[in-house]
Amino acid sequence: MTAMTQPMLTPFGRRPGPLNTVVFHPAGGGLGQYVSLLSRLSRRGPVHGVRAMGLVPGEEPDRTVEAMAERCLGLIRELPVRPDLLVGWSLGGLLAWETGARLAEDGPAPAVVMIDSFAEPWSAYGSSRERLLDDILRGALVPLGPEAAEAAVRTAGAHLDACAVHHVTTRHQGPALLMPCAGPERGRQVADWRRRAPQLAVAPLDCGHFDVFGTGHTGTVLGHLDAFLDASVPVSGAHHPDPEGT
Repeated sequence: MTAMTQPMLTPFGRRPGPLNTVVFHPAGGGLGQYVSLLSRLSRRGPVHGVRAMGLVPGEEPDRTVEAMAERCLGLIRELPVRPDLLVGWSLGGLLAWETGARLAEDGPAPAVVMIDSFAEPWSAYGSSRERLLDDILRGALVPLGPEAAEAAVRTAGAHLDACAVHHVTTRHQGPALLMPCAGPERGRQVADWRRRAPQLAVAPLDCGHFDVFGTGHTGTVLGHLDAFLDASVPVSGAHHPDPEGT
């Protein structure tokens, strides 16, 4: 499914279960990197994914994290059941956090899982913008036609610019998991989130930011996710292993 036909909020798992999950797009706006993640989460209950505004020609991307989070919140309000879990990688984890903080204003705080996300601007956003833009576009689905390609570049650029200036000011009282990747900023990254999340769990990843969903690392991500959910997110119902091991 391409952005040309995909709604902004898409169901990816309809299996009945005790856990209702929403997954948020990373920088670049698509959800293609999350295939294994969506499969694993759908074992536990319904899963929805949020793509970014701006991927369809004619759409304009949101240019601040606050605007993206408000848009995500509006989409989630349309769901028949309030989500228990918000998950995202990179910008997606930041959107999970900020959207969760807004949901907690009028109800229980959902659990949040952030895969190599930053509470304070990551230095690479400013110092290596063009390289990061290339990495994002290389990992995204191939756009259909020049208009879609232009929209993808414009959206990814808007996301990088938004991350480069965003400082998280909200706190989170519910369960939270951070999976920081290897790198010189990991210590600061973890400390920044700990100041904002009293219940923060940390499960490091021994890979780079853009290798998270590559061969040899996805299994580690999914293992950390399962361990966190089993230990920290109360659910009723059995965990049924996926026969394909995804």
